[in-house]
Amino acid sequence: MSVAWDDIGGLVDAHERFLRGARVDSDVRDPVLASWKRCRSAGLEPDRLSIRYEADVMLDERFMLAAEPVLGQLAGSLADLGTTIALCDGHGRMVQRLGGGRVLLDQLDAVSFAPGFDASEQAVGTNGVGTALAERGPVQVVGREHFADCLQPFACVGAPIRDPLSGRIEAVLDLTCLRDHGDPIMLRLVREAAQAIEGRLLDQATQRERALLAAYRRATHEARPEPDGARLGRIDLALLREKAEALLASPHRTLDEVNLTGGRTAALLRRPVVGAAGETGVVVEARVLGHPRPVTLTPPTPPPTATAAGVIATPVDTGDGADGRLVLVGEPGVGRLALLARRRLELLHEAGARIGATLDVTRTAEELAEVVVPRFADFAAVDLPDAVLNGEEPASLGADALLRRVALRSRNDEPRLYHVGDGFAYVGSTPQARSLESGRAVLEPVLSEAGGWFAQDPVRLERVLAAGTHSLITVPLRARGATLGVVSFYRCGNPAPFEDDDLSLAQELGGRAAMCIDNARRYTREHNTALALQRSLLPRGRPEQRAVEAAYRYLPAQADVGGDWFDVIPLSGARVALVVGDVVGHGLHAAATMGRLRTAVHNFCSLDLPPDDLLTHLDDLVGRLDRGEGWAVEGGADESGGIGATCLIAVYDPVSRSCTLTRAGHPLPAVVHPDGSVDFVDLPSAPPLGLGGMPFETAELELAEGSQLVLYTDGLVEDRHQDIDTGLDRLREVLTHVGRAPEDTCEAVLDALLPARPSDDVALLVARTHVLGPDRVAQWDLPSDPAVVSRSRAAVTEQLAAWGLDDLAFTTELVASELVTNAIRHATGPVQLRLLRDRALICEVSDGSGTSPRLRRARTEDEGGRGLFLVAQLTERWGTRYTPHGKVIWAEQPLP
Repeated sequence: MSVAWDDIGGLVDAHERFLRGARVDSDVRDPVLASWKRCRSAGLEPDRLSIRYEADVMLDERFMLAAEPVLGQLAGSLADLGTTIALCDGHGRMVQRLGGGRVLLDQLDAVSFAPGFDASEQAVGTNGVGTALAERGPVQVVGREHFADCLQPFACVGAPIRDPLSGRIEAVLDLTCLRDHGDPIMLRLVREAAQAIEGRLLDQATQRERALLAAYRRATHEARPEPDGARLGRIDLALLREKAEALLASPHRTLDEVNLTGGRTAALLRRPVVGAAGETGVVVEARVLGHPRPVTLTPPTPPPTATAAGVIATPVDTGDGADGRLVLVGEPGVGRLALLARRRLELLHEAGARIGATLDVTRTAEELAEVVVPRFADFAAVDLPDAVLNGEEPASLGADALLRRVALRSRNDEPRLYHVGDGFAYVGSTPQARSLESGRAVLEPVLSEAGGWFAQDPVRLERVLAAGTHSLITVPLRARGATLGVVSFYRCGNPAPFEDDDLSLAQELGGRAAMCIDNARRYTREHNTALALQRSLLPRGRPEQRAVEAAYRYLPAQADVGGDWFDVIPLSGARVALVVGDVVGHGLHAAATMGRLRTAVHNFCSLDLPPDDLLTHLDDLVGRLDRGEGWAVEGGADESGGIGATCLIAVYDPVSRSCTLTRAGHPLPAVVHPDGSVDFVDLPSAPPLGLGGMPFETAELELAEGSQLVLYTDGLVEDRHQDIDTGLDRLREVLTHVGRAPEDTCEAVLDALLPARPSDDVALLVARTHVLGPDRVAQWDLPSDPAVVSRSRAAVTEQLAAWGLDDLAFTTELVASELVTNAIRHATGPVQLRLLRDRALICEVSDGSGTSPRLRRARTEDEGGRGLFLVAQLTERWGTRYTPHGKVIWAEQPLP
């Protein structure tokens, strides 16, 4: 166990670098480094110690009775090895020192490692006694691993000794020798000796309980067989046992009443009992009310024995004359431990049921705080880094990590250092920072003695201490190898400090909560990714058009994003297309499919397809996606389950005030007339996209100027708590209003219909119609005569002069001339020339032919073929759209 290299470098260099503030993680064992940090926080200096002395330090007689045989045997086995045995109390003060040669004892006396002196870590730094107390487990410290210079010639091992019933550390056993005499077996010896003392303490408790049981039996009469009605089954016995434990642990209660199966009631009586040797305890008896004699207990168990908590149950067989009155016998303190053990199991069960009920990081942290207060702690706080709250991968959290208080719960309004939403970093000496750095829970049973805790803010924490806060457990929230944050449990109103059993419970609670928080964090990351994808695929801003005044809202579902979308798409001839769609499902798949469909709608609109034709092409696309582009899953199976989508398209023409609508499985649109009345447009029904085989029909209506067209997805009017008819009635009621702007309509609809936690996406589009009046429209019906071309040029020039657009006269005259000439030469039917003054100057020529012109580049020797090329070069956009009676060729120029 000796460390030969510590004199020539290694630990010597690491110790010096640590004192200078450098990192030495890779050079020093974790328990030793943690102890060095505690020593530095306590203000210890390696070359100067001030060791306290207290005379007559003692352990109680019961403990010494259990320890003396074990220590005597251990001293005999170490007699020739130059090793001394030290027994210290639960505060690190030495009670007894055994064995060791004169040279070793003289050196130990020189450093005050002797009875009466304080060997705690706060007094002498890293050593077998104090560090075992701080680590609450066996430790070894060799040579230069000691923090203090004067202790570096020694090697020592230490182990805490616990009361097996309470779990509290009652003493510390230490083996110390010169460094060169150290042996690895010392750690095993001290651990086995501590366990042997704990076993003897348990035997003492068992003997006392048996003596109490014998005293009770001597004081009672023989029990006779009970009537069948007094016999109790397993369920009743378990209930009696639970209530008896609570009664045994209650010093001021003597009677309790228990409701049993079959409508019966049992009375539990608590009374004292004294054994033959003067042992004092308590017994709990049961009597079923309505029967003249005490109840007979009938579980098939062996004779009375001590349970793990030290409580004795005495089940008795019926009909053999055995005493059947006793339920429990023991000491009140032991009954308290049994009750605490039961309550801890109940708390863990409740934590498993309540923590992680949602996939929200903040709510999960709040659930942890709600579960533990006030049943385990009087005050609980959960601190997480912002990265975890945002769903990002947690970075390595060190002692100086920036955290944010996410959850806080307290049974009283006592002072506290931080509130929910506050950001901060813990000082390196605090228990929270130590737990983050080590990845282990830290117990501070007495906060008034925890100097590292005070270092965070001495002034304010002094007020916290004065308010009654006295004990702390801090647990790092670790899941899947990553530290997500830290939770702190405080006791204020409960006078009992936290114990080792509480530390184990806190670690279990922290572990469960950490896994739930990590699940919520991962879900948040996926949710944010899908939401970012979806928002990137939705419209950004309002497109330039004057046909309607549009307002829209998109709200993702509380659980996950979906595939809802909307669009306002400017079309040729000053028209506009209003689109709302909904892809079935949620998540990335639905968002990606929505992006595909929205892009397809834009492409089909650029071709100026009628709404029913557009839906037909979209239906074919969804069918192809469904058949040929399913999502691959493990094992090669396609579990996409079909895409499925609904869609509604409305095309509004501000010149004629006509609106053409068609739908594929989508809810009916609403029209709010200028007088405030509301109608739902009776569109022909059609199946959702992707099913195929059914034609899409259109409906056409004329809208008065100022009418509002309201398009939405089913998440607005339908959910599991409300059918669609009820939703439509509520929507009609909200929309019935005169003169409301589209933005105000959106707000009113969402306020009235949107639930607090929507289960489905909601897309809402409200468009108030405008009209392109006669003063902005000029049109001429032209005969199929080439001579009319010159008259059309003159009419265009005259109209542009009237509009004050003389700068566009030359170009527009040329465009109109080329388009009219082509219509007369190559088309049939009536020809019409129309000018629209909207956000751009639009020149349209319509004819009765269904043949579309084609742009081509004329060769140098060609006499024609340059007309459309010139139109394309002189205008911003041009194209062709088809009508029921022919086609329209149009060209746009930006206004000056």
